[in-house]
Amino acid sequence: MSRLRDLVAAELSTSTPAPITAFAEHLTTVFPSARAVLFYGSILRTGDLSGVLDYYVLTERPPAGWRGFFTRILWPDVSYHEMTHEGRTLRAKVASMTLGQFERAAAGTTKDTTIWARFVQPCALIWADRDARQAVIDAVTDACRTAGRFAIALGPVRGSPHALWTALFRETYKAELRVEKAGREVSILTFDPLRYDHVMEAVQADEGGAMTEEERARLKKAWSVRRLLGKPLNVARLMKAAFTFQGASRYAAWKIERHTGVPVEVTPWRERHPILSAPAVLLKVWKNRRRQSSP
Repeated sequence: MSRLRDLVAAELSTSTPAPITAFAEHLTTVFPSARAVLFYGSILRTGDLSGVLDYYVLTERPPAGWRGFFTRILWPDVSYHEMTHEGRTLRAKVASMTLGQFERAAAGTTKDTTIWARFVQPCALIWADRDARQAVIDAVTDACRTAGRFAIALGPVRGSPHALWTALFRETYKAELRVEKAGREVSILTFDPLRYDHVMEAVQADEGGAMTEEERARLKKAWSVRRLLGKPLNVARLMKAAFTFQGASRYAAWKIERHTGVPVEVTPWRERHPILSAPAVLLKVWKNRRRQSSP
């Protein structure tokens, strides 16, 4: 048996608070062909339900129609959802893609880095159908293995697990369009450093020895291609999301009120045309902030 897979299987079985579990079960009704629901992000660590929950829904097939056409080319789809649980409004940002797409991306067979870089970090498999559960465990194991191998190749020779992961996350953040401040990798690793030590040790145990210079050179070459394509892929995803982000108006309204205190009414027109309505909303926020700052 794979030591790494055993570690991943145990971590994916992590229990989550009832509201988070209830929302995951709700998402299986929103996505008719759902095969599995993964939960990840800072709230997995903190349990703070006042923020936005982060889920990945893995489906049997892409959405129907034009949305499905674009999702086959550029995944995932992103949507915003709300649910009331025991009198409390919960909010979630949901990424969705097919289980097959997830498996290929996690194994590193695509030029994209986002899936394996995301799922080498802690996550919980909240719901899966009987046949999908083992496939998801295998895929997340592949994500950890892909990330670990790139970390070994990009990090210092014979470096500690911490040094290898630090090198990897610095490289992945540089390869993508990110709003986080420099040093974000520090906060990721310092939350549970032993966990990342164990993942790296399991990767190295499964690999059966030190990486050869030939393999290191091959992975560095492979990384240079991914680094080159990282930002263009991010831009393409942002452009796609501008037209396909379901619930964008409600998500933006909540974010604006949370950060500025300015309430934004989500009218049917704004719900249908989030891009066209954005200038008027931003103007309202600007006028309100200016009025508040006036003596």
